[in-house]
Amino acid sequence: MTTSSEFTQILSAYVAAALTLPLPEKVVAQAKQHILDTLAAMISGSQLKPGEVIRRYVKSEGGPPVAQVIGSSLLTSATLAALANGTSAHADETDDSHAASGTHPGCAVVPAALALAEQTGSSGQAFLQAVVVGYDVGCRVGRALNPLSLSPTGHSSRSLGNIFGACAAAAVLARLDSQQVGWALAYSAQQAAGIGSYIRAKEHIEKAFVLGGMPARNGVTAVNLAQAGAGGAADPFHGERNFLRAYSPDPRPEELVRRLGENFEIAQTSIKRYCVGSPIQAPLDALFAIVAEHMLRPDDIERLIVRLPEHRAATVNNREMADVNLQHILALALVHGEVSFATAHADNTAGDASVTALKSRIELVADPDLLESVSPRQVRLEVITRDGRRLTKYLSTYRGTPENPLSMQEVEDKARELTSSVIGNLNTDELIQGIRELDRVGDMRELRPKFVVIEQDSSLSEQGG
Repeated sequence: MTTSSEFTQILSAYVAAALTLPLPEKVVAQAKQHILDTLAAMISGSQLKPGEVIRRYVKSEGGPPVAQVIGSSLLTSATLAALANGTSAHADETDDSHAASGTHPGCAVVPAALALAEQTGSSGQAFLQAVVVGYDVGCRVGRALNPLSLSPTGHSSRSLGNIFGACAAAAVLARLDSQQVGWALAYSAQQAAGIGSYIRAKEHIEKAFVLGGMPARNGVTAVNLAQAGAGGAADPFHGERNFLRAYSPDPRPEELVRRLGENFEIAQTSIKRYCVGSPIQAPLDALFAIVAEHMLRPDDIERLIVRLPEHRAATVNNREMADVNLQHILALALVHGEVSFATAHADNTAGDASVTALKSRIELVADPDLLESVSPRQVRLEVITRDGRRLTKYLSTYRGTPENPLSMQEVEDKARELTSSVIGNLNTDELIQGIRELDRVGDMRELRPKFVVIEQDSSLSEQGG
């Protein structure tokens, strides 16, 4: 029987041996979907305010020309590139999510892996394996923290789990041995941070930093420290004053290694169909289904009642940020008949009188009968029409979850929507083809030209600072 004192050793050995462990074909295919989805989020996010702000900051810091800042031809250190690209990856509600751990793994794991792949000249195959391991470790740490128990503490599982995922992915590509991985995990624990106060921010900048940029940067920093010879207490998950007990009132350390190497967490991670907060995905699916079935128009609707599990309802109830505001997004969907990236970010939607009028008729209910333990993604939606009909729709999950996954074609279509207006159709097609054949890419730096926005970013064309 495995004891808690062995958990870090098992994780460290798993990370250190990752490049020698073959992956099932299905996991490889799923990893390519999540890598493409996250790269598309980085590219589109690089042109939003969080991406622009962080790029200015990184340019001012300089750094050796090691890794690329997506959305430009700027090269900087691996840590700063991870910071910039992680922030861009969560600059919008576009990236993937893992319900059981309360994390958005892609926005930290993929940028950290990309930065180290460029630093080390790693192949696409190694990069892919590192990403899978990053999801395995980060999501398991998130589950071990017991994310629902974190809410009263004010800490965010979305950031805490992500730093360990970023660290693990970077450690694979740095070729750290088991002892060095333990040190890197220890330095990740010391840098772990993330306070839920970011939900009060109106802009997405702080949230993007907390969920994506900061953990990606800190994970890469931890690996580079360990590689430089910085030793430490290489068992942050066990013993006196350990990480799990420091942050969680009810930790579950056994989750760190449960079926490690058998159940791949990337296969349990959802890809968003709509570029909005995760708890809004199922309500949108339910709303579009009712509208199509009954041929409803916005003027037909007297009231719209949405019931979600309590925690998820609190996450999206009339939030300041539009793309995590359920009432705003559902009103937008009714008025425009869709929720595309362009529609959600059009300058005129926030002040659209028809959207505002519909928002006032949408009620969100935190329903204690919808237990997250049964299904965290479920929704019960009721439409009361002006002619007195009560139309209901219940969904236990939504399109894009592991239970109801998107096809590769659907993920590629989403990527095209997000990236073609930024890097052009040709680069988008070549990027998609590159991810399809990722295991044949000899050096991840070969993909750099696909990420450049030449016309819009000429001021950042120089290398380094």
